[in-house]
Amino acid sequence: MNLMIGKFKSLLLLTALLLLSLGKSEAAERPNIVFFFADDQTTSTVGCYGNQVIQTPNIDELAKRGTRFEKAYVSQPICWVSRTTILTGLTGRSYGTPSNPEQARPDAVQTLYTDLLREQGYRTGFYGKWHAKMPKDFKREGHFDEFEAISRNPYYKKQPDGSLRHETELIVDRGIEFVKSQPKGKPFALNLWFNACHAEDSDRRPGIGHFPWPRAVDGMYEDIEIAPPRLGDPEIFNAQPNFLQTTINRERYFWRWNTPQKYQTNMRAYYRMVSGIDGAIGRFRKALDEAGLADNTIIVYSADNGYYMANRGFAGKWSHYENALQVPLIVMDPRVPKEEQGKVTDALALNLDLPATFLDWAGVDVPKRYQGQSLQPVVKGTKPADWRAETFHEHFAVRNRIPAFEGIRDGNLKYVRYFDHDNYEFLHDLEADPDELINLVGNPEYAEKLQALRDRTTERVKELGGPLDPLRGGFRDSTVPYPVASAAVGARADKDGFVSVFDGKTLRHWTGDPQYWSVEQGALTGKTDGSLKMNRFITWKDSTIRNFDLRVKVKVTEGGNSGIQYRGTSRPDLGLDIVTGYQCDVVANNPNYNGMLYEEKGRRILSHTGEKVIIAPDGQPWVVGKMPVKTFAPDEWHDFRVLVRGNHHEHWIDGHKTADLIDLDPKGRALEGVLAVQVHVGPKMKIQYKDFKIKHLPDNLPLEQAQDHPIPADAYGVRPQGRLPKNWKPPVYGKQ
Repeated sequence: MNLMIGKFKSLLLLTALLLLSLGKSEAAERPNIVFFFADDQTTSTVGCYGNQVIQTPNIDELAKRGTRFEKAYVSQPICWVSRTTILTGLTGRSYGTPSNPEQARPDAVQTLYTDLLREQGYRTGFYGKWHAKMPKDFKREGHFDEFEAISRNPYYKKQPDGSLRHETELIVDRGIEFVKSQPKGKPFALNLWFNACHAEDSDRRPGIGHFPWPRAVDGMYEDIEIAPPRLGDPEIFNAQPNFLQTTINRERYFWRWNTPQKYQTNMRAYYRMVSGIDGAIGRFRKALDEAGLADNTIIVYSADNGYYMANRGFAGKWSHYENALQVPLIVMDPRVPKEEQGKVTDALALNLDLPATFLDWAGVDVPKRYQGQSLQPVVKGTKPADWRAETFHEHFAVRNRIPAFEGIRDGNLKYVRYFDHDNYEFLHDLEADPDELINLVGNPEYAEKLQALRDRTTERVKELGGPLDPLRGGFRDSTVPYPVASAAVGARADKDGFVSVFDGKTLRHWTGDPQYWSVEQGALTGKTDGSLKMNRFITWKDSTIRNFDLRVKVKVTEGGNSGIQYRGTSRPDLGLDIVTGYQCDVVANNPNYNGMLYEEKGRRILSHTGEKVIIAPDGQPWVVGKMPVKTFAPDEWHDFRVLVRGNHHEHWIDGHKTADLIDLDPKGRALEGVLAVQVHVGPKMKIQYKDFKIKHLPDNLPLEQAQDHPIPADAYGVRPQGRLPKNWKPPVYGKQ
């Protein structure tokens, strides 16, 4: 009897071990999934999609070992809708309601794709940008085993040791920690959703202000001239209907791309953000290798929407063109045979397909409500013969400022209608006209196809949830197509045309080191204790400035030294708050410097107080006249004024002119830049600014020309900064 019991126990143990072994084998066969998700990225900013300048070796390597989709699109080109679509497997119209389509219904987000993976034994993680508009009681942390929302605003996060770390690096740091803590034999699905390459919209300083990059890629692309936008011909913009010419796409164009210098600065910064993502991906893949998990881990790289980078005269995304809808999509499955790796497919893919694909890889049944389809057949082999030829696209977010549309792509034809704008229609033949420059709606040869696509769009709208409720409150233009002063776009001016740049209460429109800057008694206040080793700035974030009339009240303590910086540029190589450019000096103890014109980290002293100066085309400043020099007492409020029109600069203190300069140097001068103020090295000091306001003058004010301002023979050179020989005498223009 005991022998039989013993044999029975042995059989049970053997069976249990066999089942456990099968379970481990089954778990080992289920792949891990890592989803890298960028923000605001078009295909033209990835090396493997044809960009010969940008450096993305790690993303390119994924393409070499995987499948690159040439025709990957989003159903709606805006951040939060695209992200919610991936979480739910539903288009925005389907997860929302006709009266409130932007917010997901509770039933639509009760079960995310991550919940279905968890039910089947997957460990799930999420780190990065969330930005999904969920119901009131939705608990996002409850849908993942590990969750941490990491946002921008700001991109650089202060660490416990006081250092700053970029969100891209932080997100991958968390991903590496997740992998290192992964239990053996258990599959995982990890979402690393970047904020990059989204612009810091509240910070419109070109470069590291608007597109902050990880410091690991400092200096990249600085010596490269980025090609102008391929679709940058003004006539392409002029051909748009009025409601597209006056929308946010155009407003933000003036934030980012409207001058060659701003375009180059921001493109280089954007490229650095992409390369920053690429470097972080390389770091993560190394950790995956070290953990022994790389051979069974599928990696997906994509973006939440495309991006206009001055193409069509636009910025942002939001409209129906390929620039906004098309995204990079790369799938690297190490289990795929080598002969299937490195391929490029023209299979139409949607962000809707990603959750279905993730579940399919995991062997989890795809819910019938999902509106996408698994990409696994395309990745494993060739595009199936019955693969989709039709996709539906829409936009309805922020309807009062972004034109809403809906439409169908069927084969090479793309139809959309802007339903809040009298059903304005577009029809493009993508084979004959891939840049979508020709609207075929009025072409009689396409009349039959046009009607078929109209009907199909109406049918698809009905299938996905029906028409949206009428727009409430009307549509509001964001800008005029060609503003007189681009810096004034979106600004609120008073009756005299002045814009307040400081609210007297907070620093929310400014950026600088809080160790030196604060608000005291309604004034922007800078303080130093006398130990400062480098001038420190606080910079206005709302706009660059070109031609302007600036007014501000200033008070500085005895011995203090400050300055009003304008048309400046950031110097991240020296520090995140360091700015170079023209400066109206504020100096308490030397009337010869108070109100003079200086150039920080550049040509230095351009004119001392009381000097009327012309800077010759070769960069030499010449004194061509004199003005009285007055003393202004410290610890009292004084009215400063800076008036800049083209290359003519004038400064006043309490109505008395202190500087009058014409800059004829085409290489040294700046015609646009940022506004800042500084605290200076030297004695302990306190500087205060209040009633700070600026009037933006027209962009196209003419530049003063050399032939109109001859330099007199007796003009003499401005005394340069620094120690000079005892017998130094200024050069005389007529004796050169």
